[in-house]
Amino acid sequence: MVLMLTTLILGGAMTAAPTPAVPVSRFLDSLGANSAVCVRGENLESTIEATRFLGLRWYRLGYESDIPVSTLLELHRQTGVRFSYGLQSGGADVERLLRGARELAAEDALVAIEGNNEPNNWGVTYQGEEGGSDLSWLPVAKLQRDLYSTVKSDPTLGGYPVWSITENGAQTDNVGLQFLIIPDGAGCLMPDGTRYADAANCHNYYTHPAWPGLHDNQTWIASDPGPGCRVDGLYGNYGLTWRNHFEGYSVEDLISLPRVTTETGVTIDGPITEEVQAKLLLCGYLSQFARGWSYTAVYLLRDRTDEAGNQSFGFYRPDYTPRLSALYLHNLTTILADEGSVEEPASLDYSIDDRPDTVHDVLLQRSDGTLLLVVWGERFTGGADEVTVRLGRAFPSAAIYDPTIGTEPLESLRHVSRVSLTLADHPVIVELAP
Repeated sequence: MVLMLTTLILGGAMTAAPTPAVPVSRFLDSLGANSAVCVRGENLESTIEATRFLGLRWYRLGYESDIPVSTLLELHRQTGVRFSYGLQSGGADVERLLRGARELAAEDALVAIEGNNEPNNWGVTYQGEEGGSDLSWLPVAKLQRDLYSTVKSDPTLGGYPVWSITENGAQTDNVGLQFLIIPDGAGCLMPDGTRYADAANCHNYYTHPAWPGLHDNQTWIASDPGPGCRVDGLYGNYGLTWRNHFEGYSVEDLISLPRVTTETGVTIDGPITEEVQAKLLLCGYLSQFARGWSYTAVYLLRDRTDEAGNQSFGFYRPDYTPRLSALYLHNLTTILADEGSVEEPASLDYSIDDRPDTVHDVLLQRSDGTLLLVVWGERFTGGADEVTVRLGRAFPSAAIYDPTIGTEPLESLRHVSRVSLTLADHPVIVELAP
């Protein structure tokens, strides 16, 4: 581990334009994971404990594992966690999905409703027609169209967002699932104006068969909404589909396209040690948020025990002992913790001198006015960078945190207007008192 050293110095001119802060609660709300909660070897008591420890705000799941909705509601009551609820792998029972979603919505435990999980791998049978995989994707498209229209006409669920299917880049025929709404003149097999979703949905894992191994800027690149993404990202599913290259949104449109990630992460293997995995997951949540993904679910809360081998994706091992990823995320959410709301976010004229392309940042704000400048490095192949953060004005006090070390400040200082940081492969937080 490269220890982050800081020196804080008075003075320094500023030329940067003001950057508006984002409520820290919005970032915390984006933090999710995939979990089976109480089936597939998991149990509710341990899931409650893990949820509290990690500070997660939502889980991605569906009806396919027969998780009782009453159990999900108990988890919500105990922890406040909410759920995206989906058809999942091969599912086509819209009415069953909506029954469960209504129960969740009644207790404010619902985030969104999701379409099919990876129909390229699982296929779909809808209204007697088989589709997805290597067959026509018309049944998949009709199912998603009907799911959307049924949700939007439902008195209870009409106000909730519908997330698209995943792996729509695998369409064998151009049914238009690379769009949220098929635009006029798109030339798709489904009619112009067909509505599928309110948000794009991806599984942009940090590594990919076309981009294996460990790289600098690993999570920043995986979060890229454009063609610079080297993994299975937004561009390959909604810009130019990866299987048959059907045209979707322009790069300019992709940048502002509403989007979520319902699976991402990385397994421990080769150069990706337990510590590297933990740092990748921290940087991943931050990169996703900074690059416009409103929700991010890491695969997986706990390693699967009903699948071949130990996949080592999880924050927790099969016996629920925490990995470093669990400890580091706990530290991050503890440092940033805030339950209030921010009515009018502040702005800050900060800049980062000598910034290499592996250094990234996001400005957050607590409800008490405290600013939290999160700066992270992605030099995963080694090395570190010395940078100076110029704050634009003097703050009465500041504290520096490193979630890979603990939850207490490494330094607490007064009268601060610039900060020198050594950044390597994880985030640090500069807390600025109002």
